[in-house]
Amino acid sequence: MDATVRPLRIPPEMAIYAEKHDIFHLVQTLVRNVMVDKPEDPIQYLINFLKRDRFDGKFLLLLFISVFYRTNIPFGLSITPYRMCQTLALSFNSFLTVMLEAPDVVLIERSLGQRIDPVTGDVYHVTFMWPESEEVAQRLETPSTLMPADLIAKKLQRFHTEAHALKRTYHSCLKTINADQPHVDVFSQVLNYVRTPRHSASPYTPRILLFGPPGSGKSLQAKLIAQKYGIVNICCGELLKAVSADESHMGELIKPYLESEQQVPSSIVLRILTERLSRMDCTTRGWVLHGFPQDVEQAEELQESNFIPNRVFFLEITDDIAIERVTLRGVDPVTGEWYHSIYKPVPGPEVQARLRFNPRHSEAQLLKRLKEYWNHTADLQAFYPQAVHINADQDPHTVFESLESRLVGRLPKILSNQETFES
Repeated sequence: MDATVRPLRIPPEMAIYAEKHDIFHLVQTLVRNVMVDKPEDPIQYLINFLKRDRFDGKFLLLLFISVFYRTNIPFGLSITPYRMCQTLALSFNSFLTVMLEAPDVVLIERSLGQRIDPVTGDVYHVTFMWPESEEVAQRLETPSTLMPADLIAKKLQRFHTEAHALKRTYHSCLKTINADQPHVDVFSQVLNYVRTPRHSASPYTPRILLFGPPGSGKSLQAKLIAQKYGIVNICCGELLKAVSADESHMGELIKPYLESEQQVPSSIVLRILTERLSRMDCTTRGWVLHGFPQDVEQAEELQESNFIPNRVFFLEITDDIAIERVTLRGVDPVTGEWYHSIYKPVPGPEVQARLRFNPRHSEAQLLKRLKEYWNHTADLQAFYPQAVHINADQDPHTVFESLESRLVGRLPKILSNQETFES
């Protein structure tokens, strides 16, 4: 093949590395901070920025009305950005945002009931937190900074005016918590929100594996996924046939196996498959693969080649359903249309007369293929413990909806407890 027309291939390690280290987020953070801060010397600014211990800008932003009797959250930043200009500036760096809300009557009661110990400076409340010591209780005073009820009401009105805009600004990362409950419960809810794994905003390339017995609908589901999301549909069997049909060295190598209906050696299949998966369209658009791997050894070889799926599905049907679906279907050699005795009957006797049935679809052959599939399924499921199991004994579009619901969500970016508290 002329080197000038040879397909451009991108090493799979590049995509894996970018996703593992969240390169998209890193670049986005650098560009965002440069555009917000507008330094005179952008290069030196970026150098200094990268020298920081942490530069991902993760912190907790608490939105509240300052008359709250609120718990101290021992991490992050507590601030009340009333005006939208403050909010927009902060929103560039805020990843986790919590808004504490409570009825106005509760807030006013909390504010007016505050008392302070002039000796220690500790703050108490006549209803919610009265000191156990009678001596301390005797010396409590009303804080000199305590606002009258009418001023508190004005401040609440101002907060409510800005609250809608604040929620709209932080809608993608906002958690609203009812503060009219014990502070321990408020803290627990905030902590749970912080510890919840965040979904990375980084784009990811779908790398999908479909497993399933014959007749489970792998080819159809792969076709539907590829059509809707523009990713590359790779059927291992069809790929081998296409390679065999060309005049390449690899095509001549596998042709005898296909003509004699023997299994192509895994090493050759892997070479053909990795060559296809490394092309530009698969690297940039993603791929959905079915027909390979067929056992754990092939799965390990695929992973060692750095083609690691980020979505794995097992389409599940019983053997009886598989036999019904496969053995009763035939093809019209004139039109190439497939028909099924139950699900898609032939339109007339003329088509019925010329219908052809694949010998591999006989019940005896199918039972052998099913036995081979089930012999390796348990090991493959153990190899891919995060795989999703889909009931394929349903309408094809219902099956597709089940698959799609697990495709559209972003991959979760798991944070350890240490990372969470340091953020």
